[in-house]
Amino acid sequence: MPTSTAKLHAAFTLLVAGSLAAQAPTAPAPTASTAGPKLRPSPEGPLENLGLLYRSNTDPVLNELWFLGRYHGQYHWADGSNGDDEGYETRRFRIGGQARFVDRLTVHAQMVSGTDFEPFYNGFTELWVGWRFDDAAVLSVGQQKHRFTHDRNVSSRNLNVIERSQLTNMFGLDYTPAVTLSGRKGPWAYYGGVFSNATGTDMWDAFTELDSGWSALASVTYDFGRSLGTDTAFLNVSGVWSKANENATNLDYFDQGLATALILTDGSVSLITELTAGLGNPNGDAIGLNLQPGWFLTDELQLVARYQFAASDGDNGLLAQRRYERAAGMTSGDRYQAGYLGLNHYIAGHRVKVLTGIEYASLGGEDCWTFTVAFRLFWGPHAVGPFPLCDPLPGVW
Repeated sequence: MPTSTAKLHAAFTLLVAGSLAAQAPTAPAPTASTAGPKLRPSPEGPLENLGLLYRSNTDPVLNELWFLGRYHGQYHWADGSNGDDEGYETRRFRIGGQARFVDRLTVHAQMVSGTDFEPFYNGFTELWVGWRFDDAAVLSVGQQKHRFTHDRNVSSRNLNVIERSQLTNMFGLDYTPAVTLSGRKGPWAYYGGVFSNATGTDMWDAFTELDSGWSALASVTYDFGRSLGTDTAFLNVSGVWSKANENATNLDYFDQGLATALILTDGSVSLITELTAGLGNPNGDAIGLNLQPGWFLTDELQLVARYQFAASDGDNGLLAQRRYERAAGMTSGDRYQAGYLGLNHYIAGHRVKVLTGIEYASLGGEDCWTFTVAFRLFWGPHAVGPFPLCDPLPGVW
C-alpha cells in the first residue's frame, strides 16, 4: 500500500495536472449596488443563457421562462489518522423551472435528488413565489435557502472551493418553508425572515405540519464602493435565532449564530474574511475564522486558498466535516484547523467548470488529508446577491 507521503505527492501532481489538462436560482435577493465598478461578465460565450426558454420585453404577462438545474459530481480521496476513504459521488442533482410574470411575480420550483440519485426524488430544495414591490422590498413565501453567513449565501453553483467551511456546516443550514423580505436602498441591502425548522420529501406536510419550532434569520450588507481603496468592498453582518425542537431537521445545532464578513475584490484578486459564532449548544459554544483568498491567473484559471480555524469551550463542541473527514476517522474535538489549496478551470464561467483542491484538517488530535476533483454544471438564471458571489475576475495574464 502506498505511504501517506507517496499519496500526498500523487495528490499534488494530480491537483496541477488535472486542472491544466481541463484547459442561485435562489429566492429573490437584492443585487449589488452600483457604487463600485461592475465585475467582468462570466466568459460563458454561447452558454450565457443556457436554460432560457422564453424572454420578452413586450409581453405584458410572461416576461421570462427558464428550465433550470445543476449537476455536481466529484471524486475524493481522504487519508486520515484513523482511516481512509475514496470514491466518486453525484454530489448534487437538481432540476426545475422559474417564471417571471408582469415584471413583479416570480415562481420557482426545483426538485432535488439524493446523493448518487438515491432516491431520484428527494423533495424540493426551493419551492416559492416572490413579489417585487420595488428594489427596496421583495416578499418571498415558500421553501427557501437559509442565508446565514456569507459562506452559506454563496450558491453552490458559484463556490470556488469544494465544500463550505466546517463551522458553517455545523449549523444545519439548508432549505425550509419561510416568509422572507429583502431589498436594497443605496449602499444598503437587507434580508430577513421566519423559517420552519424542518422539511421533507412530502412538501404538503412540510408546509402544513409546522411542528418543528421556528428560526429567525437576518442579514445587512453595506457597499463601500471604492472607499477602501479596492475595486469593490462589502461588509455583511448576519444572525440566526433558532427555537428548534425534537422534530427539527435543520437549524438544530446552535440556538443562536452571529457572523460578519468583509468581501474585497481588486483587479484579479479577491479576499473573503469571515468570523462566525455559534451559541447555545449543550456541547459548547464555538467561534470560527474563515480566510479565503483567490487569484485569477488567466480569465479561465483561478488559484484559491482557504484557512479555517474554529474553537469551542466544550471538549466535543466541534464536529468533523461529513465530506469527507468523518469517513476517514475524524470525529469531534474543541479545536479545528484546516488549510486548502485549489486550482479551478472556468470552461464557461460558473456554468461549466472543474475544481481541484487538496486540504489538510486537524481536530481533537486527529487529522486528515483530502484531495478532490469536481465537475460543476448548471443551467438557468444566475444567482444574485448583495455582494460578489465569487464572480470571475479578469486574469493577470
